[in-house]
Amino acid sequence: MTRILFRRAVARAAVWLSLLGLVALLTACGSLPAVKHMPPTLSLAPDPTTPLAKVVAASTPPDEHSGFRLMPLGVYSLDARIELARRAKHTLDVQYYVIANDGAGGLLLRTLKEAAQRGVRVRLLVDDLYTASTDQMLLAMTATPNIEVRLFNPFCCARASLPGRFAASVFDIYRLNHRMHNKLFIADGVMSVMGGRNIADEYFTLNSAQNFIDMDALVVGKVIEQLANIFDAYWNSEEVYPIGDIVTPYAGRTVMESDFDARVGMGAPPPKVILPPTDVLGYGPIGEELDEGRIGFLWGVANAVADPPAKLRSMTSDEAFESSVTARFWQRLLTAENEVVLTSPYLVPGERGMAGFRQLRDWGVDVTLLTNSLAANDEPLVHSGYARYRKRLLEDGVDLYELSPARTTRNKRLGVFGSSLGRLHAKTAVVDKRLIFIGSVNLDPRSATQNTELGLAVFSPQLAREMLRIINISKLESAYRVRLEPKTGRLEWLSMDEDKEVVLYDEPESSWLQRLKINLLGPLVPEDLL
Repeated sequence: MTRILFRRAVARAAVWLSLLGLVALLTACGSLPAVKHMPPTLSLAPDPTTPLAKVVAASTPPDEHSGFRLMPLGVYSLDARIELARRAKHTLDVQYYVIANDGAGGLLLRTLKEAAQRGVRVRLLVDDLYTASTDQMLLAMTATPNIEVRLFNPFCCARASLPGRFAASVFDIYRLNHRMHNKLFIADGVMSVMGGRNIADEYFTLNSAQNFIDMDALVVGKVIEQLANIFDAYWNSEEVYPIGDIVTPYAGRTVMESDFDARVGMGAPPPKVILPPTDVLGYGPIGEELDEGRIGFLWGVANAVADPPAKLRSMTSDEAFESSVTARFWQRLLTAENEVVLTSPYLVPGERGMAGFRQLRDWGVDVTLLTNSLAANDEPLVHSGYARYRKRLLEDGVDLYELSPARTTRNKRLGVFGSSLGRLHAKTAVVDKRLIFIGSVNLDPRSATQNTELGLAVFSPQLAREMLRIINISKLESAYRVRLEPKTGRLEWLSMDEDKEVVLYDEPESSWLQRLKINLLGPLVPEDLL
């Protein structure tokens, strides 16, 4: 597990198991402040005279609803956020599950501070699960006028490490198991970047050990107002606290801007992200088009949906599911007449999901799933949950593909992975080659009933063709096809090696120790903790 992607296992089984040993050592537990001093604020109406608003106006044909630019290339997606932040004049609303203390995280936070120094109002909302290495940086940002930082569902104390946080909150585990998984970036109320990426090097192919295949979209048009309203609902919710009410400066110091400046190198020129001339779809970096005053988009009718911030606070598990983005995602899938193609890095369908896939197959709908292989999965216990359903999915006629780290490394079309492991993180779907879904939702129990999620459904045959092109690159060039051997029912993994079909009979690219761990530990973990 990496330092960032330790997250899901810790938030699930590992946390619960480790607490059994820690609880005996506890002498007291802390609590959150009783009163929050947090005046509500709302998104500002867009100013049509800002540079970004003028670009959107010049780029929008008459009577179109919303425009989209898919960003499968990680470095392009990071560059888009930086370009929007540097060009914003009035507002930046930023919401993430993870902002890491690394190159990508430091570059984004530095750029947000530079925007605030120009007079831009910056509202930054971060889930508190992985802030042990960043909360002092985030607190220091608030010393800059125009920046406000809030934490979603924070830990009360012992904040220096994740195990310490859970140990000091042992009687508050039910609340702390509820995390904000949303990813959203809105500039001047007219342009947004949303999708599956957190802010860390591995989401932008900048990590030397592992990197993700993921998907974001640059968004403009009428759906921006929906996204802004979603951000406001979270920003002003009871689950959110000003960072100054939770985080205390080290050793009683006052908040030091100089500490933040030293960490992100404010005195030096900003680091440059090296960009290829075009991505796999033939698009160039958006900065060039912003300079020209017009961006090419694909257009469609869109709807943004998000879980309520209070998911599970006053709901049963069934009620949480019924109101969830996952449930609405399934409602869209079950409108399919011919074909469903989806990617989900953490695929644990459960009986609800299996019933949905079986219903689609009974209707004659072709279903194709792309997920991580054991070797590609950064969460082995989640893979064990998926493996429980793998044979049943194949028996129901689902076409199943698992991402190969080795093949992904060799395939340069979705980014240069070097010697790092390639992993899938994109959460996407295409229905009948005309409806797409993109967002933060995994097809697993955590997305369904624990985490909050954000998603975007778009009716656009042109956009669907581009999404299918990207999925097919991973499916056909970077993945194994999984099937059942007709006579024995044994699992087989197929790949093409120099135009020759290769068949494997064990989890490919995995060690015997990895397979032993999931076989021994996987059955012990309840599915609702995966």
